[in-house]
Amino acid sequence: MNKTSVASKIQAEVDLQDFSKVSTNAALTSDQKVEFLRGMVRIRRFEQAALKYYNQGCMGGFLHLYIGQEAVAVGTSSLLHADDHIITAYRDHGHAIAVGMDMKECMAELFGKATGCSKGKGGSMHFFSPERHYWGGHGVVGGQTPLGLGIAYALKYKKVRGATLCFLGDGAVNQGTYHESLNLAGLWSLPVVYIIENNQYSMGTSVERSSTFRNCLAQRAEGYGIAWDTANGEDLYEVRAKTQGAIQRAHKDCRPTVLEVRTYRYYGHSVADANAKKYRSTEEIERHKNFHDPIRLWSKRLLDEAIVTGKLIDQIDEEAVREVESAVQFASGSPPPRETAIFEDIYYEVDHATQAGCSGTHFFR
Repeated sequence: MNKTSVASKIQAEVDLQDFSKVSTNAALTSDQKVEFLRGMVRIRRFEQAALKYYNQGCMGGFLHLYIGQEAVAVGTSSLLHADDHIITAYRDHGHAIAVGMDMKECMAELFGKATGCSKGKGGSMHFFSPERHYWGGHGVVGGQTPLGLGIAYALKYKKVRGATLCFLGDGAVNQGTYHESLNLAGLWSLPVVYIIENNQYSMGTSVERSSTFRNCLAQRAEGYGIAWDTANGEDLYEVRAKTQGAIQRAHKDCRPTVLEVRTYRYYGHSVADANAKKYRSTEEIERHKNFHDPIRLWSKRLLDEAIVTGKLIDQIDEEAVREVESAVQFASGSPPPRETAIFEDIYYEVDHATQAGCSGTHFFR
């Protein structure tokens, strides 16, 4: 091979790693790219406000922040088709806002108000929006993985061309339910995409100390005959490119995928994680904030592509701040749930309101 062809080969390999040039990204308009920035900024500002008001005692329960992972939610959600679905775990605010849930109903849910998306009875870990095919928000580690599988099964059973994106953390890959789900997904060939948001810490334990296959959690999918891939969660272009491949596999071949997206959370596992800076150094956190922040990197890309100006970036941020302030006002002024509402939307009501429930055949006819 002569020098020219070697150089061409190297350039081709470099180009392959430039995910801005893959078809799903090359077709994006400038307005769509700006909307991705707006989406990430809105999530971050929402969560910063959530932390502020949690610390002021305005919320109960837990609060798991998504700050640092915004490109994953925005990038993956931007690819959803009409018959695609999303389900996730307790770090669910980013996905909820990315699929189009209104900040007001989300903030009201955090404040425990009746105007919240789950009527103020779910809290931070249980955002739901069935009309947007957003099936929550689940508090048990790995508990959403068989539910996501079930949604995918329903799609195939009803012959609907859709996919289920099921998000989980790097700690959940060690749960038995996840592996049972992978077994059935591979066995029955179901259109589910398991997206592991590997933020490198399972609560306070690093991946190196908690998992085998520590260099690639997605590779475990090979044992179940499932395709797998990895993506850099800092790069929205790469997240979209890799997710698009998985969704196409679900739509066209009705086959599952495990996609591991490597990302980083700036805060602790939850607000209860008081030792967040004891199991990782301040220098490590600052390095990610300064050099790997998805919003900062995406802003720079858009500046380099001459799509935005510094003034527009500031304007997007100011608009997000005002939207969050409005959501806080709405939540603060909303009423709490009625006392009798505690008996609504629960299995007790279902089981005692119908003959089918009393006969034990409500769910399995």
